This record gives sequence, C-alpha cells and structure tokens, in this order.
Amino acid sequence: MTDYSEEQRNELEALESIYPDSFTVLSEKPTTFTITVTSEAGENDETVQTTLKFTYREKYPDETPLYEIVSQENLDDNDVLDIIKLLEQQAEENLGMVMIFTLVSAVQEKLNEIVDQIKTRREEEKKQKEREAEEEEKQRFHGTPVTIENFLNWKAKFDAELLEIKRKKMKEEEQAGKNKLSGKQLFEMDHNLDTSDIQFLEEAGNNVEVDESLFQEMDDLELEDEEDDPDYNPVNLDSD
Repeated sequence: MTDYSEEQRNELEALESIYPDSFTVLSEKPTTFTITVTSEAGENDETVQTTLKFTYREKYPDETPLYEIVSQENLDDNDVLDIIKLLEQQAEENLGMVMIFTLVSAVQEKLNEIVDQIKTRREEEKKQKEREAEEEEKQRFHGTPVTIENFLNWKAKFDAELLEIKRKKMKEEEQAGKNKLSGKQLFEMDHNLDTSDIQFLEEAGNNVEVDESLFQEMDDLELEDEEDDPDYNPVNLDSD
C-alpha cells in the first residue's frame, strides 16, 4: 500500500532545498505551497516571472496536484494560457510519480523561451520600422507613380475644388453688390449729410481764414456788366 503522506513529505523537503528563496508553504492540511519561477535574463536584462501554487490531493502522486498561476510579471494573457496548458500536459504524462520539480522545470524552460521570443519580436518590430521609414523616404523623393486611375481621381478632386472656389467668389461678389449703397441710400441713412457743411463752418467760427487778396484781384478784372453790354436784351434771355 502506497504511503502518500510519506511521498509528499519527502518531496516537500526536496523542493525546499532546491528552491530555498522561492518556495513557501501556505498550509499543511491540505498541503499547499508556492514556487516562484523566473526566467534567465534577456538581452536587456529583462526577465519574465510567474508564481505557481500547488495543492496535494489525498492520493498524490497517483492523482495530479491542483495548480494555478497566482501572479506573473511581463507575461501577456496568451503566455499565461500556454503555461497552464503545459502544466496540464506534464501532469498527465508524469502521473504516478512525484512531479512538482518536473512541472516547475518545464515552466522554467517556457519562460526562457518567452524571453527569447520577446527579443525576436523586438528585432522584427525594429526591422519593420526601418522598412517603413525606408519606404516613406522613397515616396518622399520619388513621389507616387502616376497612373490613369490616380490621375483621374486627382483631376476630379481638383475640378471640384476649383468649382467650389469659383462659387465662393461669385457669392462674395454678389453679396458685395448687394451691400454697396447708392448716394441716395447713404443720404437716407444719415440725414445730417445735408447740414454737415454748415455745421462745419459754424463749428470752425473765427478759425476760418479768408484770403482777402483773392477779392482784390477780382476787382482788378475788367468784367463787363451785362446791363452795360449794348447787345444785352433781357427779352432774348426769356425767349431761351
């Protein structure tokens, strides 16, 4: 008869010695413990990490242990799902034998693979950005090749923009014509226009200067009085 308690106790002692800094017992009945697994450092010293929680069933190792991920760092959801599937697979393959070390080792390898994948993914992203930058540079220097299709599209767009500009201009000119006021309209809007000159003279008062020499010069002009004109005939003026 298998002594499950003895096998479990012996495995716990072995695990504690193998993982002294990452092994923690949470309870004895049922036996529950955690092991934190960290990947090797990547190119930029980055790591990924997960903490696994195991619980012995009564007949472990003839029964698979309960397991779950209780925390993780730098892992996305897909990585977590992959680790759960890996634990399930390894547990089924090692049924009947103490297996915690095997499960943890499999997860350790998986984390190292994820770090390598992160490095590869970053390199691919860098190359993609370089290709995009190179293509953008080519487009900037060489422009877009002209085809019948893109020329017709450009022509249609250009004609539409030109037509819109003409419509706006015509509308502005039409509006300007409506807003232009005639002299009569200006007069009707400001009834003070007819008295503005008079008001100007009144407000000027003594400040208005008159050049008297102009009148003296007019006296010097030999202007004939119409009545002194022998040909002057008031009747004729009336007939006109």
